[in-house]
Amino acid sequence: MSEMNNKTGVLVMSYGTPQSLDDVEAYYTHIRRGHPPTEEQLKELTDRYEAIVGGVFPLRENTNGQVAGLQDKLEQLAPGRYVCYQGLKHAAPYIEDGVEQMAKDGIKEAVGIVLAPHYSVMSVGSYIKRAEAKAEELGIKMSFVKEYHLHPKLLKALSERVTDGLQRLAVSSNNAQPVKVLFSAHSLPEKIRELNDPYEEQLLATSAEVAKLSNVDEATWQFTWQSAGRTREPWLGPDILDTLQTLAGEGVKAVLVAPVGFVSDHLEVLYDLDLEAKQAASEIGITLERITMLNKDPLYMETLAESVISAGSLE
Repeated sequence: MSEMNNKTGVLVMSYGTPQSLDDVEAYYTHIRRGHPPTEEQLKELTDRYEAIVGGVFPLRENTNGQVAGLQDKLEQLAPGRYVCYQGLKHAAPYIEDGVEQMAKDGIKEAVGIVLAPHYSVMSVGSYIKRAEAKAEELGIKMSFVKEYHLHPKLLKALSERVTDGLQRLAVSSNNAQPVKVLFSAHSLPEKIRELNDPYEEQLLATSAEVAKLSNVDEATWQFTWQSAGRTREPWLGPDILDTLQTLAGEGVKAVLVAPVGFVSDHLEVLYDLDLEAKQAASEIGITLERITMLNKDPLYMETLAESVISAGSLE
């Protein structure tokens, strides 16, 4: 216990995913604030998971690997100083569980970071609010990394993927022209614009910098949204499926999707892009490829570690 008193806890937060197909209903119920999904809703979500995992469920391993990778990188940069904990928004261990475990281990000071580079009060802000409340309750002094969307190593990792993706697209499309790079991220309700939320601005800033580093001309890329929720309120658009229709009308023959708002392979990437968007593109004569995700990329691990160390030094 006394040994842990001298360590800084690192709460690594993310959205969460079910442990297995059997957990999909409980997971969906939590997302719906305790309201169980209808049979149709549950079947649709379960079918999506089955389509991408084929009976195996590796999605949670991506996050576990990122947490382990961050721990290793922190150990390299600041030996013996940090210990990582995981806290998920919609699955166990929940954010509060992660903070509670830190308290049980005797941690007195901690840094929180979300596996999402861009800040919104509705996304990263909601994670921080939950962690802050629990940390205050348990007497842990906690600081947070709110965003890291322009970290040079993040931009370098993404630009390398865009360059690689364009080379793969040239092969798969037989050098079809014209080509468009679509940067994308998870849509949020339009009302964030009324709050002067920085989410949209930060995503555009990341996209512009990555395009520049990848030597992608300004006229060759644009931003689009994906994975909007199905609620009555309007969500940020246009959605990627609508954007693809527009591009087809403009004669675009090949598209590289760069989902810069996401950092690992999960449902919104493996289903919404790799299956749904790719099929929609194929039907309208567009060859679509996607950049590989960051997952445990060393540059991404360094981005996270350096951001944690910087936040900790500001306490």
